[in-house]
Formats: sequence, structure tokens, C-alpha cells
Amino acid sequence: MDRFADRRFGEFASELARDGLEWDAFHYRNELLFSPVFQRVSPPLIRWIADYRGRILSREIMSDLFARHFSCDIIGNGWRSMLDRHDWKALADAAKRSARPDPVPVRMRTLAGETRSGIVRMSLVVEPDEAPLWYGTIEDIDERYDCDRRALADALAESRQHYRWSVELSPQVPWTASVSGEIEEVGPRWQELTGMAPARARGRGWIDSLHPDDVDRTLAIWTEKLHSGDPVDVDYRLRLSDGGYRWMRSRASARRDAKGRIVRWYGTLEDVHAQKLAQRELADSEERFRLAVQSARLGIWDFDAVAGTRTWSREFRTMLGLSDTEPATSELALRLVHPDDRSRLAGMLDAVANGRMPPHFEATLRVHRADTGALRWIKSVGWSSFSDSGKPLRVIVTFQDVTEERNSEERIRWAATHDPMTHMPNRALWQTTLEEMTEQARRTGESFGLILVDIDDLKRTNDTLGHDAGDALLCGFAQRFASCAPADAMIGRLGGDEFGMIAPSLASSAALSAWSAELLGGVRAPYVHNGRSLDYGISMGGAVFGEHGEDAAELLKAADLALYASKSTGRGRLTLFQSQLRADAQQRSSMIHMARQAIVDDLVVPYYQPKADMRTGRILGYEALLRWQHPRTGVHAPDTIAAAFDNAELAVELTEKMLAKVVRDVDRWLRAGHDPGRVAINASAADFMQHDFADYVLAHLARCTIPPQQFEIEVTETVFLGRGAEQVERALHRLSSAGVRIALDDFGTGYASLSHLKQYPVDVLKIDRSFISNIEQDAGDAVIVDAIVKLGSSLGMEVVAEGVETVGQVEMLIARGCTIGQGYLMGRRYGPAPPRAISRQMESSADSENAIKQKFRAVEPMRSDRNLLQSDFQAIVTVAGQEIAEDKEAGAAI
Repeated sequence: MDRFADRRFGEFASELARDGLEWDAFHYRNELLFSPVFQRVSPPLIRWIADYRGRILSREIMSDLFARHFSCDIIGNGWRSMLDRHDWKALADAAKRSARPDPVPVRMRTLAGETRSGIVRMSLVVEPDEAPLWYGTIEDIDERYDCDRRALADALAESRQHYRWSVELSPQVPWTASVSGEIEEVGPRWQELTGMAPARARGRGWIDSLHPDDVDRTLAIWTEKLHSGDPVDVDYRLRLSDGGYRWMRSRASARRDAKGRIVRWYGTLEDVHAQKLAQRELADSEERFRLAVQSARLGIWDFDAVAGTRTWSREFRTMLGLSDTEPATSELALRLVHPDDRSRLAGMLDAVANGRMPPHFEATLRVHRADTGALRWIKSVGWSSFSDSGKPLRVIVTFQDVTEERNSEERIRWAATHDPMTHMPNRALWQTTLEEMTEQARRTGESFGLILVDIDDLKRTNDTLGHDAGDALLCGFAQRFASCAPADAMIGRLGGDEFGMIAPSLASSAALSAWSAELLGGVRAPYVHNGRSLDYGISMGGAVFGEHGEDAAELLKAADLALYASKSTGRGRLTLFQSQLRADAQQRSSMIHMARQAIVDDLVVPYYQPKADMRTGRILGYEALLRWQHPRTGVHAPDTIAAAFDNAELAVELTEKMLAKVVRDVDRWLRAGHDPGRVAINASAADFMQHDFADYVLAHLARCTIPPQQFEIEVTETVFLGRGAEQVERALHRLSSAGVRIALDDFGTGYASLSHLKQYPVDVLKIDRSFISNIEQDAGDAVIVDAIVKLGSSLGMEVVAEGVETVGQVEMLIARGCTIGQGYLMGRRYGPAPPRAISRQMESSADSENAIKQKFRAVEPMRSDRNLLQSDFQAIVTVAGQEIAEDKEAGAAI
């Protein structure tokens, strides 16, 4: 008897043993167990028992419904033929995971070859001293599953229809995106709008339909929202199928799972083109109104009669001298109005309050500004709007300052004779007064003194602190100048930073000197502007009528020459006219004339001074130095035409001449097969202002096919401080990017900031010769040189020492890391030598390091023999068959 029979009879015996057990209960229990009726109504089910290997040891069909579809031969491994192979693994995995796993859905093959849905339930039973067994059931749930499936399919179909109708009838375009922002789905209206297939829009393809100007902004917002998870709301223009654009509004929110993680983004695209155009028209209208009000310099007073609120525009507040925070009240308006006009304004305010204002009204009132107390004439024009019942709704009043119109004649007359900034007499009035005083002095035989005053370095204040600071400085000085002037003096601003004074009480040179000392003391204290101290100095030139001139023009010219002398000889002083000043002026005029003649007759000649490696003596390049050759007196240094460099026009023309000749020389040397290294040319601030200097230089190099790397531009620190600093910066960056090296000449002697070394593309720092000449004797110069070398090294710049003349200087420079030098010890200045001369020079530079050091050591004894040294620097250099003497000042300088 099997175990099931034992168990059933055991239970039967147990039931009989109970007190009060009735036979009916026993009878119906058997019915429950064996009645065939249950075979027909029970769910299609098989009970089974299997060993731990999965072989079915016993099975029992619990319903005829199961036998109708399936073979009952599942003993052993026969059950496998009924199930799919994937379901074998699913059952095995479930048995491995738990002794009582969750139900496992399976697909079962019927006798007819069909597939039906089933579910397997099982549990592991372990009895003492027996092998473990699996107890389970296989239930056919196909009919129930099929019913649920059909219901689900119907519901899904209905949902799809609902969605399709909702989407097709909606003016919006729905879309979804992944967690990373890639578009997954887009509504059908997308293609109707853009002509782009939905498949192309997926991922990041939709970006191609955006207006180019909106792409960066839209993607930035989208990226930010992807990280934050906040809702998206962004407007952009979308390209339509006809090529036009329309404004669209895209909104989206993130769907999250139970843990708050974003699962997907859901959004819509809405056409807001009409709203955008309306908003733009409104904004344009408001902007036009605002600009009209501003251009007309109108202030606005707006009274809302319904709300009882007053609003004053910023222009109106500025007109009244009020801050933006001052409350707009009737009491404040009455307080500012002139007492004689206050009753008129009170009547107007009362009419507004009681709704008795006419549709249009005008009035002109006098008003004291709240900040300065200045009296201004204000014209007001008002308009009132009313409801259909006649009640006032709004009152708009415009205000215009008409003080200038009422005082126009006086202002025009005053402006014609006064400087508007300092309120001093201008040159026209001052000159007229000078002529009148000159005529009167001639008639009476009396005298008077004239002083011209110039503010030193006002341009530097304008360039460094701004023109507002420069203007404030001018006004501040004008006040101090006026306070120091004698009571009988006529003072005026003659233009720019120049002022003048005529005083009968200062009729001698001694009186002028005494008064100038008083003025210098008065301006010594700095002027404070916006919390900033503005230091300045003045230069003065003086002349006395009768002593230095007999007419107005002559006297003014004498004072002007004296002023020029003060500015040239240290500034901060008074210079009285002397006859020598006129000679100096003539000399400057002669210099300018000679410079013009040198340009016209093409007398400019470049001389080349070598730059060498002080360790080996190898020549690395040359600096082209300007010389000019007079037809009779020979070669001249640039100091003979120094005044020309203060003239922007002449300075540019001299640079152009030098550039053309240097480029020509370098081209000849390169064509002859001789490489001179980098050749440097000096450029002034005027060169950068006159034309596009960078393109001008590069065009010259390109015409002669000279590599830009062969060229170097030297500028001084003052070039960075001019008004055209931005233009200089653009030109230097243009040259540097093309390969031209930029050298900062005379470093450490000007006013430039160290920030310029970062702002400008400086490749080379040239230490000024003033620091090199005393480096052996002056510890301060040695420290400065050391600092410049370290600074250049830290910034990756080449450092060149100028004016190297002794071996001791070479040794100190090399010890401090400066290996490149330029000066008479390195080599003399050479004229425009032909290729063979340059070749000889480069060949001589190829000496060994020891030989060069011996050469440097040999220089010291030569210094004692001045004649020998002088003759060495007076050597004759043969140039294209013509003998040109070397610069005479070379020997004199050493």
C-alpha cells in the first residue's frame, strides 16, 4: 500500500477515534474524495510528486478538463515533452532559489499541437530518514488567461484610440524623452509642422529644426533641467516645412519611480507665435514711447484716479533733483514749487482730487531743485481720461525743463566767451582783453605781466583714470588758479590743459616770480575726486609787456616759448622769457626742416648693431638704428632731428623709410644666402595710430618673401600708455600671431604696469643701458637687473642687456642669467653692408667660446690706450665700393 493510502487510512482511524464522530461526516468525506462530479467541475489540474532530480514519481489528474487537452504520461522526465525548454530552466531556477518558490508560469503543448498557458506551484518536503521530495501541481489557466488577455487587449485598443483622437485633435505636439534627454517619441503633428519625419527627430535630431540663434540657449536650459529634474519651460523658433520660422513653447515634466528617480520626460510643443508677436509689438510700442519721452527730455506724472496712486517717472525725479526712493506726494510737490507759483499748483491738485480737471491743460511753474536748490522753469502739459459716466480715470502730465529756452540768449552770449567746463573766459575773450590791455599800455606807458600755465601730464590722468577724472582735475585747478589770481587779473582757459593770466599788478619779472611761487604752493596739495587723490603739477611761462614784447602777438609768443622751456627742462617751475628761448625754437624748427628734407631726399640710412650671445660671442641678430646722411656733412645720429620724433606725421614717415630699407637689406642678404638672424626695428606710438601698422609691416615682408620670424618690432613702455592702447594691442597681437617677435625696449624706465607683460605679446625684455652702465659700481642697479632677468625668465621671455661695454658687465650679467647683450663690446654699428660684409661678420662670430672670452679679457688693457681704442672704432667699413666712416660717437661713448 503506498504512502497516500497509508495517510488516508491513518486519517480515517483518527476520525473514528474522536468522541461523537458521526457516520454522515465520514460518508460525505468520501464523497469529497471520490465523487466523479468534482472531476467535471474542478479546474484542470494535475497533482504530482517528484524527486530532487526533477523526475515525477507519481501523478494524479484532478480534472477531466486537463485530460482533454494533454497526455497524462508525464512520469519520469516525460513532463518535459509537454513544456517548452525555457520553462525547464525557469522551474529549475525556481527550485534552486527557494524550497517554496513563487508560482512559475509555463507554456504547455496540447495533444493537438497548440500551446496553452499554465502555472506550476511546488514545495519541497523533507521527512526524517527519507529523501526530499517535491510536491506540486500543474494548472491549466489558458481560458482564464485568454479572457484576461482579451479584456486587456480591448482596453489597450480603446486607450490607443483615445490617445490617437486626443493627439490628432490637440494643437500641441506631445513628445517624450529618455532620462538622458534623448527624444524617444514625438506626435504626428511634428512632421506636419516641420516636414521632418518623427524618426529623424528622435535622439538629438530635433535640434536641426531650431533657429540657429536659439540652439545654444535652448540646449543650455534643457541640460540644466536634466540635471535638476525641474519642469522645463522654454521658447524657441522652429523651422517649418516651408522654410519659415514660428515661435514655439516647449514644456515638460519628469515622471519618477517610487524612489524618486526620473523614469522618462513627458512634454508638449505649443505654437505661441501670435503671443510672441503681440508681446513684441507691445514691447516695441513701450520702447518707442520710452525713447520718445527720453529724447524729448520729458518727465511723467501719472495719477490713477481709481486707485488714488501717483507715479513720477525717473526723468521727472531727475528734473526735480529727487532720488528714486522719495515718495510721490502732493506735499512734496508744493514744497518744491516757488512760493509765488504755489497757489496755482494747489488749485490744480485740488481740481484733480475733486475730478474737475479739464481734458487738456497747460501750465508753467518755477521749481527749486531738491538737491541743489537751483531755480528751474518747468512747463507742464496734462491730459485727463474719463469713464462713460464722466468720472475721471487717469491724469497724465508731462514736464519739460524750459529754463534754457527762457535764458537762451544769455546762455549763447556767455557760451561764446567762456569755457563751459571751468566757466572761465575762453581764448577768444582772453585774447580780446589782452589786445585791449596792450593798446591801453601803449597809450599810458604802463606795463603788465602775462603768464601761461600748463597742467603737466593731464593726458596721463585721462588715459589712466578716465576723462571724468581729467575734467575734474581741470575744474579743480581752475578754482585754485582763480583763488590765487590778483584782484585785477584777467584769467582764462585757453584750450586743453593751458590757462592764461594777464595782471597789471604783476608788471615785473620779480613780481611774476613771487606770484608763481604762491601758485605752486596752492596747487601742491592733491585734488580728491570720487575718493581718489589726483596728483598734478604745473609748468609756467612768463613775459612782461615792454620788456619782452611790444604787441599782443609778440608778448604771447614770448610767454609760449618760456612755457615750452619749462616743460622741457623739468616742469613744475616758472620760466621767464629770454632771447635764448627764441634761438632754441629756431633750432627745433631747423630739426623738423632737416627731417622733412631727409624724408623727401631719401637720406635715411639704417645702421645695424649686433645682438650676441655673451657666452660664445655668436651673433643672434641685429637692431636697425636710424641714421641720416647729409650730402655735405655725412652721417648724422637721430638726435640731430630729435624734434621730428615729437611730430606724429614725421615720426610715421621716418619709420616707413626705415622699414622699407631694412626689409630691402634683409631681402638682399637672404637672397645671397646669408642669414642675419632676427632684425629689429623701432616703432613709436604714432606708427600704431596712423594706419594698420601690423598689416603694413606684414605686407612689406610678404612682398619680399621675408619670413616674419626674421623680424622683430621694438617698442618702448610709453607706447602702451597712449590713448590708442587698444589699437596697439590689436596690432601687436596681429604681428605676434604672424611670427614677428615683440621686444619691450628701455624696460624699467617708463610708467608701464607689469600687467602689460601679460596683456601684450612681449617676447623680449631689453634692459635699459642706464641700469647696465653702473652695474659694477651701483648695487641698486645690480638688484634691478637681477629682478628684470628673473621676471623675464619666469614669464618665458628673452632678456637682452643694452649698452654692454666692459667684460665686468658681461660677467655680472651672465652670472645673473642674462646671456644676450648688445653694445660696443659685442660689436660696432654697421651701415647697410652688402651680403659679403654681413657674411664676414657672421663668419667672425663663429669663433670658439674660449677665443671670444680671450677677446673680452683683452678689452680691458685697451681701455687705457684711448688713441688705440678710438682708432678701432674709427675703422673704415667698405660698403659696395664706397667708404663710410663708422659712428664717431661710438668711441666717445666708451
